[in-house]
Amino acid sequence: MEPTPLHWIAAALFGIALLHTFSTKQFERLSHRFPRHAGLFHLLGEVEVVFGFWAMVLIVAMALVGGGAQALQYAESRNYTEPLFVFVVMVIAASRPVLRTVVALVDTTARWMPLPTPMATAWLGLAAVPLLGSLITEPAAMTIAALMLAPQIFRTGVPERLKYLALGVLFVNVSIGGTLTSYAAPPVLMVASTWQWDSAFMLATFGWKAAVAVLINATACTFVLRRHLPHASALEAGRQAQPPVPAAVACVHLLLLAGVVLFAHHPVVFLGLFLMFLGFTQAYERHQSPLILKEALLVGFFLAGLVVLGGMQQWWLQPIVSGLEPLALFAGALGLTAITDNAALTYLGSLIEGISDPAKYMLVAGAVAGGGLTVIANAPNPAGVALLKRGFADETIGAGGLLLGALGPTAVAATAFLLL
Repeated sequence: MEPTPLHWIAAALFGIALLHTFSTKQFERLSHRFPRHAGLFHLLGEVEVVFGFWAMVLIVAMALVGGGAQALQYAESRNYTEPLFVFVVMVIAASRPVLRTVVALVDTTARWMPLPTPMATAWLGLAAVPLLGSLITEPAAMTIAALMLAPQIFRTGVPERLKYLALGVLFVNVSIGGTLTSYAAPPVLMVASTWQWDSAFMLATFGWKAAVAVLINATACTFVLRRHLPHASALEAGRQAQPPVPAAVACVHLLLLAGVVLFAHHPVVFLGLFLMFLGFTQAYERHQSPLILKEALLVGFFLAGLVVLGGMQQWWLQPIVSGLEPLALFAGALGLTAITDNAALTYLGSLIEGISDPAKYMLVAGAVAGGGLTVIANAPNPAGVALLKRGFADETIGAGGLLLGALGPTAVAATAFLLL
């Protein structure tokens, strides 16, 4: 493909968006130094705003270069199913009935484990919930895990470096924990139909290796955090402070969540179910916590911006992907995932004609292994950032801290996919 001036403009804006993403913490610091313009700096420091903002700039640039009709046609040609789904599943998964149900199951399991309750619940949040993402999808698993772990790990009193380690483990484990099935992880979903990979194939080829890496990462992280976890009595007091949810209400929420997951690729259906969910929460408001509509909307805005900006990067990404040998492709996919969504990367790979089976494996393995390195590497990561950033200094998550925290877990995941 011969790049046009518009392709170069889009590539430049994509690069600027990446730099902006990696410097959001600096904007938060500027908001404290210049209080008169704190609102502007705070807005620019919201990582969820970055790609949506620069996607709007791209559309304006397209209108100026090629005309408004071309810009509108491009914007309407993008597939926004994933941003819409992530928005819907975040809101439902974070509702009190769903969260209380999962927490109750985790607490019951923790009591049977030969560990102190705080360590057991933290370990389950970092291991079992990410693996559950293979059933309920990765965005739902990220939402539930983040809300479960926030009062235990991402709170005042825990050293920042340990928070970043836990965040890196969570992001990596969610990224690889969805590979036990063929529909839960966005990068797998992009190739499953084209390459005829079903859930049995995923479990036998990727899933069990991912599970081993998830367990190792969660165990190591929990061990490091053991002295900083809240006492069991404090944890129990926090649980009891929340009023119970009737079983019937919880069942309705779980059924609606299951319906949304089942029809994840059909916006007409899952948006209809979401409207039913909103009506039900209004009818039984006394059993609800405030819905995370703002956080979910920002995450959807981020992912929609990534869809718009990423759609113009195929001209330089695909030659890189198609020109690498399998082992180099693994390393390249792992590295490229850090600067572009891993689902977009595997989608480009699915367009390559005659790609070998070893190359297919290496591409997907590298893409999911690197899914925790940055906030844009995997679709559920912005959800984790939106829900956990208040537990960090300046209420922002630094790109450098996340990268350092994810290096160890990423190495474990890469080793598992390469050697097992």
